[in-house]
Amino acid sequence: MNNIWKAVKLDFSLVKPYVKTICFTMILPVVFVVVNRSLLTGISFAMCFTAMTTGYTFSITEKNSMERLYGILPIRKSDMVIGRYIFIIIMGLTALIFSLAVHPVILTILGETISKFDFINAAAIGIFLFALYTVFQLPGYYKLGSIKGRVFMYIPVAGFLITLLLITKIPVSESRLLLTVINSPVLLMLSAVIFVAAMYTVSILVSIKILKNKEM
Repeated sequence: MNNIWKAVKLDFSLVKPYVKTICFTMILPVVFVVVNRSLLTGISFAMCFTAMTTGYTFSITEKNSMERLYGILPIRKSDMVIGRYIFIIIMGLTALIFSLAVHPVILTILGETISKFDFINAAAIGIFLFALYTVFQLPGYYKLGSIKGRVFMYIPVAGFLITLLLITKIPVSESRLLLTVINSPVLLMLSAVIFVAAMYTVSILVSIKILKNKEM
């Protein structure tokens, strides 16, 4: 476990020069919320933008030819992969918490009413969307690298556009009906977390297998 946290700290040090850019990805969705006046679309946009920054660690490693450094570190490849996933998840959770704290306040100031359902629904969907983007991105980056695998950076964009389309097509009443059927906001969130955990488990195993088959 100690080696995993060392890998996490290493990734934090790698992206330190990009902190301002990452912070910008959290602030920009605020503008989208003001224009669109929807908590759900604001959270979805925030998760999309944050997921697009997941390639930074791969890009920095590749541009600075750090593969050999990683190869001689006394850390197992599986620990390196798990550490990077933890780092990415921390980024996603930070963006989600920031958005859930700021967006409702802005919408309230603008005269919009944010119910408990809206908050729980946005949080659950935000967690699910970020996971859905990154479980495909990270194995792709491990397989192709940041340059050849640049196409994976646009997965969140495609996902956000599809989400936006679904939001406009599915009436709010039907969304509320789903929560009524589930009958518990806690159960809704718990279901999202369990499903996300399962997706990340599969994604991590795939990434570990890819990295073990690569020469470093």
